[in-house]
Amino acid sequence: MPVWNHIGHHVADLERSITFYVNVFGFTVRNRLAVPDAGSAKLLRVKEPVGLTAVYLTLGGAILELLHFDREGNEAARIRPFTEPGLTHISLTVDDIAETCKLVLQYGGEVLEDTDMWGKALMIRDPDGQVIEILAPGTL
Repeated sequence: MPVWNHIGHHVADLERSITFYVNVFGFTVRNRLAVPDAGSAKLLRVKEPVGLTAVYLTLGGAILELLHFDREGNEAARIRPFTEPGLTHISLTVDDIAETCKLVLQYGGEVLEDTDMWGKALMIRDPDGQVIEILAPGTL
């Protein structure tokens, strides 16, 4: 039977992203890996040199893998619509949506104020544009 392992998230600035997830949501850094080019190029279908560093963050039982490719030629970030097939967002329950929004802005994210669902749910973007739904306790 399969067991959930982690979600991978490519980030442009590894230290900025670690700081964001640790300080906004309380993730903990579990470990950091400098991944050899040959193995990661094959597994991820990326041309060498790969220059991959992976940092694993934990929150509760969940693991968020931050992937950083330190090299020229990475694709530019783009906004993906929810109607495009694939993963659309991460969802986290927070103690206080308003306070979390202040931290999001402080650490380089964006609050999508037009998505506010009466203080029960709201979308934000991390510094790389990843959409994160933040929920009030007991919402789902």
